[in-house]
Amino acid sequence: DWFGISEKASGYPMRLTGKDIPIEGRIVTIVDQYDSLRSKRPYKSELSHDTAVRIITEGDERTMPGHFDPDILAVFKEMASEFGEIYEVHKG
Repeated sequence: DWFGISEKASGYPMRLTGKDIPIEGRIVTIVDQYDSLRSKRPYKSELSHDTAVRIITEGDERTMPGHFDPDILAVFKEMASEFGEIYEVHKG
């Protein structure tokens, strides 16, 4: 039920859902989730690249692949190693 397609979700700003959400917003959502998983926070330790990719692509108790645009998720899977390289260059 990515981006508010389920009946219970309120949707993206202005209640947009699915393909009505601007492509930039759909991309930023998965990038932000990757960064959040990789980054150390006061309430959690940082996760490895492999763990972050697994959570985004397979899911865990908080994040599920269905939370993301399927087309953007497919590109993420293809480019996951590049996400890791970019993160390592720019972390901190």
